[in-house]
Amino acid sequence: MKHLAHLNKYFIKYKWWIIPGVIFVIISNIFGVIPAQVIGHAFNLITEEIAIYSLFNGFNRQELVYSIFSKSLLYFGLLVLILYLLRGFFLFLMRQTLILMSRHIEYDMKNEIYAHYQVLTLAFYRRNNTGDLMNRATEDVNRVRMYVGPAIMYAINTTVLFILVIYSMFSVNTELALFSLLPLPVLVVTIYLVNTLIIKKSEKIQEQLSNLSSFVQERFSGIRVIKSYVREDHTNETFEVESDGYRNSMLNLIKIQALFYPTMLLLVGLSTILTVYIGGKQVINGAITPGNIAEFIVYVNQLTFPVTMLGWVTSLIQRASASQKRINEFLKLEPEIISTNTDTHELKGKIDFKEVSFTYPDTGITALKDVSFELEEGKFMAVIGRTGSGKSTLANLLLRMYDTTNGNIFIDDKNIKDLNLKDYREQTGFVPQEVFLFSETIKNNIAFGVDDASDEQIINASKSASVYHNIEGFEHKFETMLGERGITLSGGQKQRVSIARALIKEPKLIIFDDCLSAVDTKTEESILKNLGKIMKGKTTIIIAHRISTIKNADKILVMDEGRIVEQGTHKQLLKLNGVYAEIHKNQLLEEDVLIN
Repeated sequence: MKHLAHLNKYFIKYKWWIIPGVIFVIISNIFGVIPAQVIGHAFNLITEEIAIYSLFNGFNRQELVYSIFSKSLLYFGLLVLILYLLRGFFLFLMRQTLILMSRHIEYDMKNEIYAHYQVLTLAFYRRNNTGDLMNRATEDVNRVRMYVGPAIMYAINTTVLFILVIYSMFSVNTELALFSLLPLPVLVVTIYLVNTLIIKKSEKIQEQLSNLSSFVQERFSGIRVIKSYVREDHTNETFEVESDGYRNSMLNLIKIQALFYPTMLLLVGLSTILTVYIGGKQVINGAITPGNIAEFIVYVNQLTFPVTMLGWVTSLIQRASASQKRINEFLKLEPEIISTNTDTHELKGKIDFKEVSFTYPDTGITALKDVSFELEEGKFMAVIGRTGSGKSTLANLLLRMYDTTNGNIFIDDKNIKDLNLKDYREQTGFVPQEVFLFSETIKNNIAFGVDDASDEQIINASKSASVYHNIEGFEHKFETMLGERGITLSGGQKQRVSIARALIKEPKLIIFDDCLSAVDTKTEESILKNLGKIMKGKTTIIIAHRISTIKNADKILVMDEGRIVEQGTHKQLLKLNGVYAEIHKNQLLEEDVLIN
């Protein structure tokens, strides 16, 4: 239960749902036990009335006895019916409080998990796959809900009913009660042993379900690659293997449960047999009445449900504990990026890297080594270098997606760690290398970073990104729905929509992480020309592979193996005749080859 202790805060929050629910449970069970006593009295009445009816055989009084007997029987029948109706009414109220409470807790838990996912850093998402994240927020939460709702409801119901029934049984006859309850210890041991197996198998099943969800999500995301390489059959076979493993584990669990419930019913049936046998001897000895046997049989049958529920509830609690343990593993993770400052700061855009080094925590790869540079506000800086030289890492550090391993980054002469991170990012535009668009309209994708963006702002941003005419060519224009990850658009169109999404914010600092690679030279020139107007007086950083993209930059950083090997303007770097000049020469040769 230690893992489920996390839920105590919800129980405190919804205590005014739990307290009435418990009261309704108690009342409903009182109305459930009383009918057994009524039936016992009715059974005695029938026995006595039959004897009296036989005694008056041949007399006129026999009809009067029959009339009294019929009315008494009708009275007892109506009384039992009314008691069960009252029990049903309070059971309804019980479910309306405890089950509804569980749905509120489920809602709160999902919000808590999603909110916590939001504050965790990129390193967390690099270490965990999407399918597992989804499974903990859906399947695991649902299993926990079964604990806070049905499991707790039936546990309370079972406990109350058990106490009331056993008290009633012992108040009638102690010896008969002991014999009737004799199979219960065996039942308790059986439940313990079986549910130990259930919890182990449940944890394995949950793990397999996460793997299966991750597999499916990944394959659907990469469906174009699968089709391109004609790997549908191979994917189906792999899925079949994963699915078979999950199915076999579930079948093993079901086999255990299939043996479990009949065993419980057998032991309860044994209690009934003992009740009739021992009760019959007690009646012969005059210790109890025949009605008491009928009453005990009702009690024993009433215990069938709580005893059956005991196994089911135990299973639910153990499965919920396993799921809550998985949820707690993520909820206990603290974000690696913490921003406590709430003061706002009007960003000017001055950037200062001082001996910055960075090593990815999950892989141990050192991406930056002693990087130092300054960029004055309102200037245009470009970063170029071979693949893996640390360009994208530099952009991630500027956005404080990670904290530096060594060294410091200063924004407007303030350490980036001391800034209000939310305020800083709101004033920063970022166009990532890997474009991500949502399954939404083009309009909503462009307006993503701005609340209540006007149509004019959206159109202007699309024009600045040179994608307006493409959008106007679509049947539904800006209301065109995009597929998952923007699959409806071409690579270049996706990049330009992503640029428009950054520009609509009118940022003070904008970072382009190699986001013009999928557009042609003419479109690139158009975008850069528009950017020159929009970002005039604002700090701009472009990470690129093509020198044609960056040759007009105020400062160019040339990176290699995580270090800045050269920096200066286009002309200055060409004069150095170093790495930059070599890249420039190779790109000119490539252009000549393409022309010829």
